Amino acid sequence: MKLGRWLPLAVFALLAALLAAGVWMSRKPDRDALPSTLIGKPAPAFALPVLHDPSYTVKLSDLRGQPFLLNVWGSWCVECRVEHPALTRLAESKRIRVVGYNWKDEPADALRWLEQFGNPYMVVLSDVDGRTALDWGVYGAPETFLVDGQGIVRWKHVGPLTDELIARELLPLLAQIEGAR
Repeated sequence: MKLGRWLPLAVFALLAALLAAGVWMSRKPDRDALPSTLIGKPAPAFALPVLHDPSYTVKLSDLRGQPFLLNVWGSWCVECRVEHPALTRLAESKRIRVVGYNWKDEPADALRWLEQFGNPYMVVLSDVDGRTALDWGVYGAPETFLVDGQGIVRWKHVGPLTDELIARELLPLLAQIEGAR
């Protein structure tokens, strides 16, 4: 009789433990650790208008020849503001061309944001509807891609860039790419 009284509690405890284990195991991975299917493959082709002059279009082929960093950002993106100082320092070092990819943003808002915080980009591409970002596998901002001079994606980072991350991951990889030329 005592077993019958505790059986519902034991079943409940077992179900609760299974539920907790399922929730724990289904957690989303660290967003910085998300792999990209583009690494080691040709960067997706694009032809996007320049934010500052929409009558001018830049294509991926226009950027070939030297490595570049494609930085996905938006004026609505809080984390983009966090990474902006580190990105600016990198751009000012002239170590690599930094291309801005303004994603799902109103051009007037993006221009105002750059006026307020500064423009570290060699050029800013505008993708208001976000269609080209689908080819790149972009799902949020900021995201940053390192593309070598032959147009191959070599690195992707999801989240804000920091000085430490740039020194630890990006610059050694860039040196490796440049040494392979």
